[in-house]
Amino acid sequence: MADAPAPDPSQESLWRPLRLLQSAMDDDIGRLYTEHRIEGLKPSFILELLRLHARGPMTITELAESVQRTHSALSQKVAAMRKAGWVQTVPGDDARTKKVTLTDQARSVIGRLAAEWRATEAALVELEAELPYPLSRVVRDIEQALGRTSFHDRIAAKLAAEPAWSTEPADPADPA
Repeated sequence: MADAPAPDPSQESLWRPLRLLQSAMDDDIGRLYTEHRIEGLKPSFILELLRLHARGPMTITELAESVQRTHSALSQKVAAMRKAGWVQTVPGDDARTKKVTLTDQARSVIGRLAAEWRATEAALVELEAELPYPLSRVVRDIEQALGRTSFHDRIAAKLAAEPAWSTEPADPADPA
């Protein structure tokens, strides 16, 4: 008789609805771009494009720091934005560095992107006014709670009581 399938803990997720909500809202922003003939632009690119417009060319490290992302994550995003035609890399201050800069394509729509950013923020203010407990307050409250006990420490405490976590995997080199 075949083993019964294991229960799938990923079916339970308190915060998956938040991720799906953000994704749906990003899709709505993307739809606005498409409706206004701004093709190939992802809402996830806008922060970096606006930052480059405001501050000028930056290295990936500088851009990553300015948007509070890792170098690795920004490097991948810059590659995607470059492939889509929104940014280019140019020689930096010395032969070892490159700077990320906007393309003519990006510069041609940057005013519209700034307008969309402002409209999105205004729509979020309006949306939060309809809620009894705004998400921005939730975020601040979660940050304060995590300041008292980190997420790592909270998970580690739960795992300390979890037999499946504390079971050491067998060493494949051990013939025992």
